[in-house]
Amino acid sequence: MRVLKKIRIWLLLFLCVISPSPVVAEVLYPDLPAQTTVIEQEQAEQAVVIVGAKQGKLDEALAEVSAQVPGSVIRKKFSTLYNGFSMSLSKKDLDTIKQIEHVERVDEIATYQAALEESVPFIGAGSVRGMLDESGHRLTGEGVKVAVIDTGIDYTHPDLVRNYKGGYDIIDSDLDPMETQASQGPPTLHGTHVAGIIAANGRVQGVAPEAEIYAYRALGPGGQGTTEQVIEAIEKAVEDGVDVLNLSLGNTVNGPDWPTSLALDKAVEQGVVAVTSSGNSGPAMWTVGSPGTAQQAISVGASAPPMQTPYITIPSESKELELNALKGTDRWTLRRDFEYVSAGFGMGDDYKELEARGKIAVVKRGRISFEEKVEIAQKAGAVGVLIYNNTSGPFVGGVEKRHSLPAGTLSQEDGEWLLEKLDSTHSSILRTMYRKEQDFLAPFSSRGPVTFSWEVKPDLVAPGMSIDSTVPGGYTGLDGTSMSAPHVAGAAALLVQAHPDWTPEQIKAALMNSAKQLFNKEGDLYAPHEQGAGRLQVNKSLELDTLVYPAAITFGKWSKNDIREKRSVTITVENQSDQTNTYHIDPPFVLLDGMEWHAPPAVTLKPKEKKEVTLSLDLMPSILGEGIHYDHIKITGGKEDILLPYILFMEEPDYPRVMAFQFVHGDKPNSYRYEYYLPGGAEESGIALYDPDTFQFITYLETRDYSDRGMVQAEITDVSLPPGTYKALVFAKQEGRQDIIESMIQIDGE
Repeated sequence: MRVLKKIRIWLLLFLCVISPSPVVAEVLYPDLPAQTTVIEQEQAEQAVVIVGAKQGKLDEALAEVSAQVPGSVIRKKFSTLYNGFSMSLSKKDLDTIKQIEHVERVDEIATYQAALEESVPFIGAGSVRGMLDESGHRLTGEGVKVAVIDTGIDYTHPDLVRNYKGGYDIIDSDLDPMETQASQGPPTLHGTHVAGIIAANGRVQGVAPEAEIYAYRALGPGGQGTTEQVIEAIEKAVEDGVDVLNLSLGNTVNGPDWPTSLALDKAVEQGVVAVTSSGNSGPAMWTVGSPGTAQQAISVGASAPPMQTPYITIPSESKELELNALKGTDRWTLRRDFEYVSAGFGMGDDYKELEARGKIAVVKRGRISFEEKVEIAQKAGAVGVLIYNNTSGPFVGGVEKRHSLPAGTLSQEDGEWLLEKLDSTHSSILRTMYRKEQDFLAPFSSRGPVTFSWEVKPDLVAPGMSIDSTVPGGYTGLDGTSMSAPHVAGAAALLVQAHPDWTPEQIKAALMNSAKQLFNKEGDLYAPHEQGAGRLQVNKSLELDTLVYPAAITFGKWSKNDIREKRSVTITVENQSDQTNTYHIDPPFVLLDGMEWHAPPAVTLKPKEKKEVTLSLDLMPSILGEGIHYDHIKITGGKEDILLPYILFMEEPDYPRVMAFQFVHGDKPNSYRYEYYLPGGAEESGIALYDPDTFQFITYLETRDYSDRGMVQAEITDVSLPPGTYKALVFAKQEGRQDIIESMIQIDGE
């Protein structure tokens, strides 16, 4: 067997889920629909609507509308891409319009606003423009060099042309880091979008609009690259003297010692602020991936800026169902009531005896991919498709190709409730309601903590839903922690301009110490391994007069068989103000049985003075319950109180024993290479193959005994299986627990 030499890095942009398998990789989709924030029309007597005419009946519909609603005004006629027209009319005439013979549909106009205009002020970046640096210049990122390690950027974009200062193309080994063009393979847009969030300076204004952008194209056609290429890009950027690195990329390896994570830690040690995405594999624990696991880098999760969130309801019922977007499909903006139908698993045969045209198809997850479910529903004439889970709870997913059909996902419970209502009451009408919401965690945002080191990750969160930014040839909106990280990178650039003598650790502390703690929709505080220190607040980070770092701490893993033990961590408290301050360190008010804290009663610091402080936790393991324990330590005495999140584990955590499976062709005929990651080692691991339709066991493709923690990589030769698609169950057993990854693989045969 030959060791697999290159590990593929996938952009953390949209989730690619082949149902019913769990997510095993994140990929870039180069041609995605705009995801913009819908701003509801103000309530008024007049309405502006888009009227869709029946096929070939546009002129007839126009004549009928003019005759039956004489007070209306035809605004624009569409006949190239849309068969219809826009018009303004009195709201009382809406029902009349809907009944006209040659009118197929009526939709109220929604107003769209670039989401950067929402997210940048939302994180406080707009209010810092009046602040000045030491030279009296406004805080705009002026003079700060930010490296975008990504798919390259369109440096000719009018919003980026002034910011672009150079870089390097790792893929083609030249000085032209332009995005992949269609003539070179699957085109990309991701790096341009990321660069715009950081420093666009035109129609769109980034967080630091006068920062200098250096682009390093480490991901080629289709947004794919290798660990080797990413590390080379990091090194070149550091050699070029950049101040801030942004890596909106990663894999699903949750471990602190992956090469890209280690490279980022080294970059930080050389004085560079490193910002990276946490991943798009949420909402479960342990889904944060490398390099978002790097200890010294700033790992960023995704939260919601102010946005209109869709909820599904039946008009006669009070229950509202939360809808998660299916990434890669049109944004769900349906504005009127539609009938819905049950379409089984959404396969072709499920529509044969079903009239789905003009209706919403409700389908169950499984049997075929999300891509196929959407394509089949679209061919059947559905106006939307809702995919409900085949196991308990909600889920997030995505498709690879762009689809104009709006699609969303529901929990198993909500999907079954819809079908129950359809069967029992014959109520077949669905209505979409929209609520303006903000500051909740995106369901796709990867959660921590990090295996083995038990560190808190992500470090903080930032807007990552419906973020409109620059792309080659224009603008579009995207979701992902890829969009969250550049908000933080831009904020770091502002801090570097304001405090050019600060270390990366101080920059990171300022961003985390000033973050806003977020609460879920039930009013409960998100845990540290979900939101880190909280949501980015740029203005607050620039106003801090105290820094505390590290800004999140771990007391590691304990065993109930351990005797009473005291563990200590050292934090630095730094007085940035011009006056002497006395600080008090307060552990949680509600103490668990078996835990006792020790900290100095007070720490007095002169202006610009800093001091190391030891915090100790005296713990009696036999009393404390198993599992994760977390809370916050409060430091008072500065202008603002600082909350320091901490975590600890009692007994071996319930983390996945296997992750990050990939299976590709080998270099010889009938050979294949595979890899998977064992975060804690395994007593036994391997790959079992099953028939994808009957789930009947076929054979073991590979088995191993007693593997150490880390990546398992090998090549299999002379695979004697009939060609076809197989369901692979990658398993690992360790300390009485077995975990599996399900994946579909292709065997081509001899």
